[in-house]
Amino acid sequence: MNKIDQSPQGFEEQLLRDLTAHVTRRAEMVSATHPAGRRTRFLRGWRLAGAVGLAVTLTAGALAAQTMRLGDRPPPTASASEIFHLAAEAARQQPELTARPDQFVFTESLATIRDLPDSGPYQTIRNQLWQSAGGVAYTQGRYRPETDPNGWSELRVLRMGDAADPEKDLDAFQPPAYHGDLPTDPDELLRYLRDHPVDLHLPEGADEEALYGDESMVYTTARSMLDGYVPPGALAALFELLAREPGAVVISGDVVDAAGRHGVAIRMPGVIGGNEDFLFDRDTHLFLGRRGSVVRDGKESLHTSVALLRIAIVDRPGQLP
Repeated sequence: MNKIDQSPQGFEEQLLRDLTAHVTRRAEMVSATHPAGRRTRFLRGWRLAGAVGLAVTLTAGALAAQTMRLGDRPPPTASASEIFHLAAEAARQQPELTARPDQFVFTESLATIRDLPDSGPYQTIRNQLWQSAGGVAYTQGRYRPETDPNGWSELRVLRMGDAADPEKDLDAFQPPAYHGDLPTDPDELLRYLRDHPVDLHLPEGADEEALYGDESMVYTTARSMLDGYVPPGALAALFELLAREPGAVVISGDVVDAAGRHGVAIRMPGVIGGNEDFLFDRDTHLFLGRRGSVVRDGKESLHTSVALLRIAIVDRPGQLP
């Protein structure tokens, strides 16, 4: 088994039963209410995360302290583009995992999520996910709550929801979670992603031509690759490509992710109805995870914060590295 441990410090394991189905239904319903058009990404990464079980979170009282607070360190001075380039260099230094199509990409995450987009208590869970490396089997996952160390849910199949019918699961496998065929040159990667856009699972009536033809689609596809495993060379190219996306800005101050790690947050452009931030380690610039917020009446509130803890290649769902 191959593995990368991205958690130098311990983390609490947690579960919220049926969270994935609930978050997916709610996010798809919200997405379906927004008309399609130019740059109409509505927290897409979080919708997909919910669909495959990456919606993991921190406890209610710890939310502001753990994910939105500012520390004693001064604000980062580097631009978003510079941080992406530093992240690319950090990615190149990581060991490479290899996988056969019949194997699984195992990920373990800790995160913060609200039952409702901008109200209600926050929940904390730990999520373990097994995604098919070659896209030849269903994703499976399990969860457990912070308050119940022995409360793991049963391992179950997780399917993508149908945007046109939130109660319906799509009878199709997820795309391959092991992205071993991605180019390692940013320009070649740009051409590849243009020719292989991610499936947005759009609701009926959406302007598919406008969405897939928009210049931002290649960046949306690039971000979706981070839901699986990208080898070091290709991951570096991906971050260098994201460094070209106009509109990304660095959030001022010291950000702490759902696992308590200090980082730098880059706010990505093109999100409708909220914001999406990429989090990188403040010192090493390794990718830590993502967080999503919603904006209502001019007020922003954190909805989901996902901290990626470790990635490994295993032979079967339920197997731990």
